[in-house]
Amino acid sequence: MFSRAVSTASVAGRRAMSGSAGGFKVAVAGAAGGIGQPLSLLLKNNMNIGHLSLFDIVNTPGVAADLSHIPTPAVVTGHTGPEEVGKAFDGCDVVVIPAGVPRKPGMTRDDLFNTNAGIVANLADAIAKHCPKAHVLIISNPVNSTVPITAEVMKKAGVYDPQRLFGVTSLDVLRANTFVAEALGRNPAETDVTVIGGHAGTTILPLLSQVEGADFSPEQIAALTHRIQFGGDEVVQAKDGAGSATLSMAAAGARFTSSLLRALNGEAVSECAFVQSTVTDLPFFSTRVHLGTSGVDKIDGYGTLSAAEQANFDEMIPTLKAQIEKGIAFAAAR
Repeated sequence: MFSRAVSTASVAGRRAMSGSAGGFKVAVAGAAGGIGQPLSLLLKNNMNIGHLSLFDIVNTPGVAADLSHIPTPAVVTGHTGPEEVGKAFDGCDVVVIPAGVPRKPGMTRDDLFNTNAGIVANLADAIAKHCPKAHVLIISNPVNSTVPITAEVMKKAGVYDPQRLFGVTSLDVLRANTFVAEALGRNPAETDVTVIGGHAGTTILPLLSQVEGADFSPEQIAALTHRIQFGGDEVVQAKDGAGSATLSMAAAGARFTSSLLRALNGEAVSECAFVQSTVTDLPFFSTRVHLGTSGVDKIDGYGTLSAAEQANFDEMIPTLKAQIEKGIAFAAAR
């Protein structure tokens, strides 16, 4: 659990300094990509955003011009290349990072490590320099490794705040909500499944035993758990080499960003997220997180697990530990 360290008044002060009197300044790093474009579109419609700053290595001005025609309060600016990253990030309240290469058929999230690790580390350097107080939302896979990389980079810069760093695991929750609602004949918009662990394969653990009113058979639990864990493979295969889960990931990223902005405005909000945690012996873990004006306000435990969930939990801990340590080692070797 973390205590609140920043008041709502100080958040308002940062908003004023950012030049976003009508809302927060939010940057999207990787805004011209497959996730970045739909994510930016969704964020343009967020009434809590006063300045939407788009950053990428190519094509950002065109994306910004396109979005700027949408009649919502957020001012949109486009910034391209390393020489403009300072202007893109300066004064940001939130930086969302979907930058990186997408998965292709047969690739795991871990296969993306070598390319995406370097991209995320460089962006973390820029955040540490230009907006060290920003809340940082990591979408770039493998999240189990890129979040620790970001933490280590910011530690080296002397600006790390665990309350402000999040691995966005919301897509696992959205898939769980969709698949569980289908199985129960419920409205998925009114379903909210807690998903713990990490954000890759078997490290994703939906707590189906805690879904109110559900009475799944062992076979249903096994099938639903596997589909939630490997739902991304359905999309990669269906796109036949043309991409991975971009639209659903954009929706998940927009959901988490929206929840965080509401919390920064003083609203009580909770989401599952991969954060620094003492819930397990691992340095990072995803459980339900209560958000506040400082970012992470309180971290929940995961409650009582069923026998099947406990077995999955015990199996995934060493895998998650190795992926976290891989990120830490990468950052140390830079």
